[in-house]
Amino acid sequence: MSVTAVTATTTANAAEVTQSTVTIPQQAAAMPSTTLDTITVYADSYRTAGTKTSLDPDEAPISYTRIEQETLAERQADTVAAALRYEPGVSTEGRGTVNLFDEYRIRGFEAGSNYYDGLQLPRFYNGNLQPQVDAYATEAIEVVKGSASSLYGYGSPGGIVNQVAKVPTANPAHEVQLRAGNQNLQEVAVDSTGALTDSIHYRLVALGRKKDGQMVETQEERVLVNPSLTVALADNLSVNASVYYQNDPHQVPSTPLPGIGTIKDASYGKLDSNTFAGDRWNNFEKELLMPSVSVNWDINDQLKFKHISRYTDANSHQQNTYHYENPDYGLTTFVPGTDNVLMRTAYTTDETIKNYATDNQLLINMTTGAVNHNLLLGLEYQDSEYTFDYSTSGLGAAPTLDLTQPNYQQINDNIILAQAQNDVIDINQLGYYLQDEIAIDKVTFIAGIRHDSYEQTVDNKLTGSTEDYDDSNTSGRVAALYRFDSGLSPFISYSQSYQPLVGSDADTGTSYKAVTADQLEAGVKYTDHATQASLALYKITRENELVPDIYNYRKFKQVGETESKGFEASLRNRVNDWMDVAASYSLTDAEIIKDDAPFIGNTPAQIAKHQANLWTDFYPTDDLKLNLGVRYQSGIEIDKANTGKLPAVTLVDLGADYQINPLLSVGASVSNVFDKSYVGSCYDTNNCWMGPERQMSVSLKANF
Repeated sequence: MSVTAVTATTTANAAEVTQSTVTIPQQAAAMPSTTLDTITVYADSYRTAGTKTSLDPDEAPISYTRIEQETLAERQADTVAAALRYEPGVSTEGRGTVNLFDEYRIRGFEAGSNYYDGLQLPRFYNGNLQPQVDAYATEAIEVVKGSASSLYGYGSPGGIVNQVAKVPTANPAHEVQLRAGNQNLQEVAVDSTGALTDSIHYRLVALGRKKDGQMVETQEERVLVNPSLTVALADNLSVNASVYYQNDPHQVPSTPLPGIGTIKDASYGKLDSNTFAGDRWNNFEKELLMPSVSVNWDINDQLKFKHISRYTDANSHQQNTYHYENPDYGLTTFVPGTDNVLMRTAYTTDETIKNYATDNQLLINMTTGAVNHNLLLGLEYQDSEYTFDYSTSGLGAAPTLDLTQPNYQQINDNIILAQAQNDVIDINQLGYYLQDEIAIDKVTFIAGIRHDSYEQTVDNKLTGSTEDYDDSNTSGRVAALYRFDSGLSPFISYSQSYQPLVGSDADTGTSYKAVTADQLEAGVKYTDHATQASLALYKITRENELVPDIYNYRKFKQVGETESKGFEASLRNRVNDWMDVAASYSLTDAEIIKDDAPFIGNTPAQIAKHQANLWTDFYPTDDLKLNLGVRYQSGIEIDKANTGKLPAVTLVDLGADYQINPLLSVGASVSNVFDKSYVGSCYDTNNCWMGPERQMSVSLKANF
């Protein structure tokens, strides 16, 4: 006779009560078989990305998703972009063959950069260097939809993605993983945690990965080491110190393919999905060091203080090529009279980031009659120095490449490059924020406001000129949710976002204004013991966007405005003891409201208008778990002139995990099972990136 036993396990941010089944002798059984629901009990230090409080996401009046490490592992996702493939409203195929940073769009707007433990990973908007935390070192990924500047300051109006770091636990747990796959994938990873003393806990996460890139002649290589310690100074006070180091000597550079041969047939047909328009000389290398300290202090039952500080030291070197077409200057993509001999420009970029960031939060809990207040006061400060050094061979001055008979050994370090840009950029940002989370019986109401002061200085080393930029902005959010006894919880919210820019308008010469956006959202959530469902409708309007000058893509005019509206529906259901299902659909209807005259009313490029996803877990036996995923997307415009749409694509993913014994398990993952060759996205009709090919991997994992 089977009886469900309840056990408690501790994760990085929550103590999660789960169920397991044991067998007892028939004569000893005095009760019927019982299934208990899963209950999640959050630790005192847990703060969600959506509210920076411990408010349960199901009770928050915002669109919020948390992807746990178990899901990341079963999909064997190495990057955040890969982990977000099944998230409604998120377009992840921006440059499917490129891994030098995570690139995706949420609700029609580019995300900019990820957050890591609540602090934004620094990135200069016009550069390529962005710190990238590997998915293996991540406990969970939180997705907050919509404008969130009332808590985070400058950011994308579509939402933010926060990576939750793995932290030490008192319970000993050790994992060693070996993984191999196609494209010569070789990986070894270690995750070990436990107690050194009653008050000191440790964790060590380490990984080494090497594989071929999808495009021929490209490689991916990564080494990361992430040790951390948590010290309990008192029962109510703990300090966590962590160092994240990552070295990527090889990453796939962002080398585009021409539209002819990808979205349009050439005289020779279509290019293969592994076609490379670069050279063996092309590469992107990056190194990252991020030490951090966080403090959690429960002063008393009413006061809680959280502090986090992080220093980022990152650098990168890029060697790459691109092709360029501008008939007004007599520049063409191909050698005249051909559609296969590509004219190219070679360039290099050297970038560094030195950033100090800190966020300090005081949470005050007050009860007045039937009203409970969680009052959050915060202060965030960032100080950054960014250097950008750009050199180029000149337009069309690099050796040409015959795409039908490519020679990838034409460029070397002796190529003559002229320095075209050398900037040192200093940035200071100070933000104060206040949020009141009010609970009155079945109503949760949130009101938040933040004021940011932003200063930036650009020192042009080539001209000797200096440009200063000062700006300030106030952003807000109001939201409310009502919980019915039936499990339905309707909600509504209004929020704002803010993105300061540095530079001057190519037409007027005046300094850029900040890019601002407003979002109005309404939806409903449903939760019971076996089902989670949500539906959200939204409208986002972003103003003061930069528009590239048609004669010089490195200059911009600030004349743009985009509106994105749509809805997202998702359902998670425990069908029975052997099957779980998660399904979603999203419609993203984005429109250019203001721009250069020919583009008004058009849809921006790189946004999937329709997305439908299905992910199913099967449990045939206690030791075997099978996964089936289906992804569909359509309606992606080739360019903002809307000259055509990319073909719709449906992709199938499979996975499996088998527990050999209490120590060993083996897993397998196949994405794009049928090896569908497709164009993932295009910036315009002349710059496209193929979608990821079939990727297969097998892992052997020891847990003890």
